[in-house]
Amino acid sequence: MITQIRHTGLVVADLEAALRFWRDLLGFTVARQMDESGPHIDAMMGLKDVRLTTSKLTAPDGGMIELLYFHSHPDQPTWIGTPYSTGFTHVALTVSSMDEAYEKLTAAGVCFKAAPQYSPDGAVKVIYCEAPDGVLLELVEMLRP
Repeated sequence: MITQIRHTGLVVADLEAALRFWRDLLGFTVARQMDESGPHIDAMMGLKDVRLTTSKLTAPDGGMIELLYFHSHPDQPTWIGTPYSTGFTHVALTVSSMDEAYEKLTAAGVCFKAAPQYSPDGAVKVIYCEAPDGVLLELVEMLRP
């Protein structure tokens, strides 16, 4: 039935701040950005008078993140994810160099709980950080297959 994971959608409170993080810091490319509204969006979401901007961002491997900014139906986030929260907990991204990613993101003010860690088997270097809107991001550098 399923042929692929198409994208992961993230509702954001500030589209420009989210783009600075996902595009400018992490290196995603904006594949498509569009304003959406109309009966099809209202019906799909079960809401009335929806107005939103979507930005589809592509990773170098083709994986996609979709940022959704609602001009209508604003939300005040009350949930901040934790590694043990029920439901979706984080987005994991593979990086080419953990040291470079850690240095770049730290310089940009991204919050890390600790320095990068090695897995017990030594196969990866890994760290969690906080992306905008309370999204947990796991960065992983593959050290060996």
